[in-house]
Amino acid sequence: MQLQRTKLFNEAGDRDWGKRRIIGGNSTNLIELNNIKYDWAYRLYRAMMNNFWIPEEIALADDARQYASLTEDERRSFNKVLSFLIFMDSLLTHNLPNINEYITAPEVNMCLTVHAFQEAVHSQSYGYILDSVVSAETRDAIYNEWRNDAHLLARNQFITDLFEQFIEDPSDRNLLRTVMANYILEGVYFYSGFSFFFVLGRQGKMLGTVSEIKFIQRDELTHLAIFRHIFREINRENPHILTPELTEELRGMMRQAVEHEVAWGQYVTAGKISGLTDGLIDSYIKYLANVRLNSLDLAPLYPEITTNPMAWVDQYASMNSMKTDFFEQRVTSYTKSSNLNWDEL
Repeated sequence: MQLQRTKLFNEAGDRDWGKRRIIGGNSTNLIELNNIKYDWAYRLYRAMMNNFWIPEEIALADDARQYASLTEDERRSFNKVLSFLIFMDSLLTHNLPNINEYITAPEVNMCLTVHAFQEAVHSQSYGYILDSVVSAETRDAIYNEWRNDAHLLARNQFITDLFEQFIEDPSDRNLLRTVMANYILEGVYFYSGFSFFFVLGRQGKMLGTVSEIKFIQRDELTHLAIFRHIFREINRENPHILTPELTEELRGMMRQAVEHEVAWGQYVTAGKISGLTDGLIDSYIKYLANVRLNSLDLAPLYPEITTNPMAWVDQYASMNSMKTDFFEQRVTSYTKSSNLNWDEL
């Protein structure tokens, strides 16, 4: 089924929330927060608003001094991982409105709007890191990394092509494919990249940058929850879309994503980053894939991996574990949302 963009105002829309649908619905498109169907969307919206943060509140003076003392391999990994994260957040900022145009539940539209805003904040955070920590020459090299690294360019183009398929052909099945692609990006690619910084932080290195990443990952908790709910609602309301063939195709997307991310992680670290072996990267990414598939009620791809080989990451990434220099930086604790569990949102 081909989907239609939502109208700015649908004068023929129905205000009855019981008739509302996440796609293909007939809403007025007016936001009525006392007349919603998807309670999870409003809860997530409030959680995301409580998560508001400003990148420049975190001091990076120590990181600027410490960057030069990183090993050459650590700096190489730092630059390449950051370049890929910059690409993904930029892509999401641009692409989320393309998805939002076809969602016919105003309360979900609100979530996706804040989601896009938060991705823009993440881009602001990376820009702040680059301006504060590295030289202007290195900053420009990181922004242009994909021009000089064929591996990175191929990754960027592969992800972009997945999203472009929906833009070119906005069918319900392609929407489910792009929802899955977004879910993989948020729940596997980002988490894999964040783990590199947490490995550095665990060794007492680049702690300001690590603090920025912690705030970014906290946002990703809600982003994952949004797309998990969207995926489930689409399938609950349109059970004909997720055929056995499409189910296997989506699992195949995850398998291909894992292969790409494992190869990228091993290429970036080159076996020279303390705390990140090739085997650990492989098993951690496969573990993430199993968790993400399970949350969509899809069968895992790697049943032999049943435990998190980097279990310390979850605790380390907690906002409550953040340590700051009282005289140099101010970080708001955001107590209400510091212990979010994305699978419960």
